[in-house]
Amino acid sequence: MSTLPPATTLHHLPTDHLTRLLDLLFEPSPPLHALALPLLTSTSFPTYPALIAAIHGQLSTLAASDNPDHLDTLSTILCSHPRLGEKHVDSEQSRAEQAQLHTGHNHDEAQLNALNTDVFVNGRPRPVIMENMRARIDRGLVEAERQEAIQVPSQPPGPA
Repeated sequence: MSTLPPATTLHHLPTDHLTRLLDLLFEPSPPLHALALPLLTSTSFPTYPALIAAIHGQLSTLAASDNPDHLDTLSTILCSHPRLGEKHVDSEQSRAEQAQLHTGHNHDEAQLNALNTDVFVNGRPRPVIMENMRARIDRGLVEAERQEAIQVPSQPPGPA
């Protein structure tokens, strides 16, 4: 799938096409597939931002849950994003994001590896990432970290 089909047609697509679409929009994640595929096959979305908002709603429901299984599922989905500085990544978006990280200094790599274990981030330059990671770790609020990790970008990928 090199281009995105119209959002209004998604509910008619075969599951394997929808899985590849999810992997393109997000990170490859079997738990995300399990969560989102029933929604994609049963709902007609007018736009991709509407689809992303609906999946965000599902992730928010998991984040707000007291059920440990729901929180484990959310953590698994969020952890499908590759670790910062990782050499092998599955998605094009993450490859581009990782390439930005290799423009910094080598001494930053050990610090990034240590911070990676505690914080979810979105592609930014190394110094900004590390400053943000340290502040988020110092905050010490797992619930707030989950909420930040599932925020919808201001301009989701794909056509309207």
